[in-house]
Amino acid sequence: MRNSVARSVAALVAASTGLLAVAACAPPEDTSAQSSGAATATSAADFGGIEGLIAEAKKEGQLNVIALPPDWANYGELIKTFSDKYGIKVNSAQPDASSQEEINAADQLKGQATAPDVFDLGTAVALANVAKFAPYKVATWDDVPDALKEAGGAWINDYGGYMSIGYDAAKVPAPQSVTDLLKPEYKGKVALNGDPTQAGAAFSGVVMAALGNGGSADDIAKGVDFFGQLKKAGNFLPVDPTPATIESGQTPVVIDWDYLNVAQGKKLQGKLDWKTVVPANAVLGSYYVQAINVGAPHPAAARLWQEFLYSDEGQNLWLKGGARPVRAEAMQKAGTIDQTAYGELPAFTGTPVFLTDAQTTQAKDHLAANWAKVVG
Repeated sequence: MRNSVARSVAALVAASTGLLAVAACAPPEDTSAQSSGAATATSAADFGGIEGLIAEAKKEGQLNVIALPPDWANYGELIKTFSDKYGIKVNSAQPDASSQEEINAADQLKGQATAPDVFDLGTAVALANVAKFAPYKVATWDDVPDALKEAGGAWINDYGGYMSIGYDAAKVPAPQSVTDLLKPEYKGKVALNGDPTQAGAAFSGVVMAALGNGGSADDIAKGVDFFGQLKKAGNFLPVDPTPATIESGQTPVVIDWDYLNVAQGKKLQGKLDWKTVVPANAVLGSYYVQAINVGAPHPAAARLWQEFLYSDEGQNLWLKGGARPVRAEAMQKAGTIDQTAYGELPAFTGTPVFLTDAQTTQAKDHLAANWAKVVG
């Protein structure tokens, strides 16, 4: 699953070494696209309108994306639809990379033709790297609430959901709360999607655990402590879950976004009884962040990709994948949302908690200082 590549120090070293090797041997990037003005365009108006942007993007002919597995929020269909619609080849690198590894790739491949054009990041990593984003406002910018975008256009939230617990109903009882996972029935069975100091999904899993253990968005210490207890009890499974580990039974309980757990249940119908619960006492909502690499080798294609993602078509494709598109409210009012898909979103009770920028930064700092010491 996306944002879960940090499996071991050896794996990270190998990945970094590979990226550096690519950077060393890749040919210099053709800077004609950069010099055309596309790299500094802040809206489609700078191209004379959307048709001008499409024309420039088609001239570039390619788009580099990273960390977008096809089974994550329906990205497979999104990529294919965009490519077919505009005749632009989409180069998808490291589909299982973490948010931090996206930034690392941009740094290591800077100036190369293989550098990522766009990012899809967890909030904590995005906020730490705003200087690396090119400001751009899509045509539907005004549909997105102010709290869900950077005022100057550096980044904008794209899709999201609520943290959940997915589980194999044939192997464990249905958890009603986060604390249920400490029970003996879950020994050696609870997996977290990635390293919370690097991966957005895992980061939010720790915050959910804090909310479910008397903590708050202002203090996630109880979330870190919970995973320490989970490890001490022998219930924490140090394996990054994937569709394969879920189907094989290796990871029978997975803390992850609701849209990912629900998608697993749909794919595994007839094979195993995979269910999803959003804990009532720990409803944590979050959106991922979309941004353009300031050094994008295909700056027009990068901007056209953004326009596509925030169009009704793109937003409904995310929704089809079970994710909650950021323009959902505006699309509901306009009557352009896919009502069938919208009605299938997982139910929840209680008021969702959304972290502010300050809370995200504080939580990130706490994790950096304490996760390895408490959980290892």
